[in-house]
Amino acid sequence: MTEDATEDTEDRTWPETARLIEVTLDEASLGRDNSEVEHEREVAIFDLLEKNAFALVGHEDGGPYTLRLSLADNRLVFAVADVHHAPLKDVMLSLSPFRRIVKDYFLICDSYYAAIKTQPASKIEAIDMGRRGLHDEGSHLLLERLKGKIAVDIATARRLFTLLCALHWKG
Repeated sequence: MTEDATEDTEDRTWPETARLIEVTLDEASLGRDNSEVEHEREVAIFDLLEKNAFALVGHEDGGPYTLRLSLADNRLVFAVADVHHAPLKDVMLSLSPFRRIVKDYFLICDSYYAAIKTQPASKIEAIDMGRRGLHDEGSHLLLERLKGKIAVDIATARRLFTLLCALHWKG
């Protein structure tokens, strides 16, 4: 991703209505059912609703918005609706560009969760640094793939990437 794409969203002034007020995940699309992933998913949704910047490009009425995330035909589906759940637009992104990052992210998460039980702090910190690096890479890729469709800031992209991971891999 270019630096300009990140700067475009970071330097932008976001209207108060450019936000998500509800996020749901398609139950049939949910991945790994373990406590760590479920906890990350719950925290990501909570944090996302607390503070986010989200705007449907080309939607002049602005938000706030509701969002339903799901998987369909090897695509991540952002079903964006208004506050009354009237559909506004479905944005679909191919999952192919995310496959390597998500696979590596889950492998390193498995290593991290195993390490926190038995490894010294230095080993845990090294694994966590790698985990955060992959998460950041995935967040920037998501930001880039949404460009021109949905505008988000990097913090919102990070939380959405966590939810993409929750949907992406079935355990």
